[in-house]
Amino acid sequence: MKLGQQLKMTPQLQQAIRLLQLSTMELSQEIQLALDSNPMLESEEDFQQLDNELGDSESESDLPIGENDDAAEDFAEAAEAEVSEQFEEPLTESMPGDSTWEDIYPQSSTGTTVDSDFDPSTNNSAAEGLLEHLEWQLNLTPMATSDRAIASMIIDSIDDNGMLTTSIEEICANLVDPSLAADEQTTVEDVEAVLTKIQQFDPVGVGARDLRECLLLQLAQLDPETPWLDEANTLVSNHLDLLAQKDFTTLVRQSRLSESDLSQVVALIRTLQPRPGAAISEGQSDFVMPDVVVRKHAGRWQAELNPATLPKVRINNVYAGWINKAAQPSDREFMRNNLQEARWFIKSLQTRHDTLLRVAAQIVEVQQGFFEHGPEAMKPLILADIAQQVDLHESTISRVTNRKYLVCPSGLFELKYFFSSHVGTQSGGEISSTAIRALIQKLTADENPRKPLSDNKIAAMLNEQNINVARRTVAKYRESLSIPPSNERKQLV
Repeated sequence: MKLGQQLKMTPQLQQAIRLLQLSTMELSQEIQLALDSNPMLESEEDFQQLDNELGDSESESDLPIGENDDAAEDFAEAAEAEVSEQFEEPLTESMPGDSTWEDIYPQSSTGTTVDSDFDPSTNNSAAEGLLEHLEWQLNLTPMATSDRAIASMIIDSIDDNGMLTTSIEEICANLVDPSLAADEQTTVEDVEAVLTKIQQFDPVGVGARDLRECLLLQLAQLDPETPWLDEANTLVSNHLDLLAQKDFTTLVRQSRLSESDLSQVVALIRTLQPRPGAAISEGQSDFVMPDVVVRKHAGRWQAELNPATLPKVRINNVYAGWINKAAQPSDREFMRNNLQEARWFIKSLQTRHDTLLRVAAQIVEVQQGFFEHGPEAMKPLILADIAQQVDLHESTISRVTNRKYLVCPSGLFELKYFFSSHVGTQSGGEISSTAIRALIQKLTADENPRKPLSDNKIAAMLNEQNINVARRTVAKYRESLSIPPSNERKQLV
C-alpha cells in the first residue's frame, strides 16, 4: 500500500490551457471547428435575423441555460413552426418548367453573379514569386527553342535576391546532350548571349553574377542625361570595395573628385537596389489583429479587450430545448454530451479573455511611463513580477503574452515587448534594457554622420547619464537594433 498525491489535468483544464496560448487567428479557426462539430454551438450572427423575427432579441446567451429551459422550449417551438410553414407552402403553378441560369442567378453588368456575400479577396491570385515573374516574361519573348532551354536553366539558377548563383560553365555542363555532335553542343558564348537577354528583364539588375554587375546593369538603364552617371559607373567599376568600406578619404584621392561631387555620386549609387529580386520575392504581408486596446481615461492609461477579437459564440437554444423531446435515449445522451462540451468550451473562452485582460491591465499599469513618454521610460519587468501581482503562474503569463498584441497611440506591440531585463545605475537604481536600446538609437540618430559615435563613446555618454553599461553591452544592443558599426555609418555631407 502506498499513499501519495498526483496531479492530473482534466480535459476541461487541458482545453483551457490550449485556448490560452492560441493567437487570434488560431482561436478563430478553433472556434470554427467547434461550431462545425458541435450542434449545440452557434455564432450569434447566424441566427440574429431569426431572433429578430421571433421577437427574441433578449434570448439567453450566457453560459448556464438550465434556468431558461422553458424559454428555450418556447423558442424551439416557434422556430420549428416557422420552418414547417415554409415547407408546407405549395409551389406556384406559374413556375416555369425550363429556366436558365440567368433566371435563377441574376447577372451583374460585369457578368458576375450578384451576391451580397461576395468577397473580392477570394478571387485574388496567389502571390507571384521572382521565378514565376521571370518565366512569364520569358514566355512573351521571341526566342529559339535551344535558347529557351538555356533561358529556363538560367532562371532556375537565380535566387530570391535576383542574383545568378551558378557559373556559366556549370550551366553549359548541365545542358550537354549526348545525342548531339560536339559542334552542336551549347557553348559559353551561347549561354552568355541568352543571359544578356535575361538581364533585360524586370526587375532591373536581375541575373547579375555579382554586386558590381548588378549595379552597372541598373546604371545602364538610366537616362544618359542623368547627372553624375559617368562618375557613378567609374566608381562602381573601379572603386566598389572602397565604397563598401566607406573610405571616403581614399575615394576622394583616387577618383579625383571633391567631397561635394563625391557625395552627389554616392547619392546616385544609393538609389540603386543591391537585391533587385527582393521586392518581388517578398510574400504577402501578415496582418495582425490587436487583442488589447490601450486608451487614456482620467489621466491614466487603461487596457481593454478589442471587441473585434471577441468570439460571438453562444448555446443554440433551439437544439438545447429539444433534449427532453428526443425519442431515443442515445439521442438524448448525444445532445446532453454536446451541450456540456459547449458549456465547457464557452467557459474556457471566457477564462481566456479574463486572464488576458488581467495580465494586459497589469502590464499597462506598470508601464505607464512607456505609454506617456515612449521606450526611454520603459521599466524593467519580468514574468515573475506580473505573475505575483495577478496571482498566476509564470508559465501562464508566458502563454498569455505569446503572440498577443497590444495597440496604443505609439503603435502595435507584442505583449512580450514590455518584458525586459535591467541594468544598474550609479545611484543604485535599475533601468530597463529596452530603455537603453532606445537611448542608443536616439544617440546614433542624432550623431554627426561625418564622425559617427563609436561603442566606447556611446558607453561613456550613457555613463554620464548615470547608466552603468560596458562597451560590449552597447555593441550587443546596437546589433540587436540592426545599427551598423561606426565605420559603416560614416557618410559624406
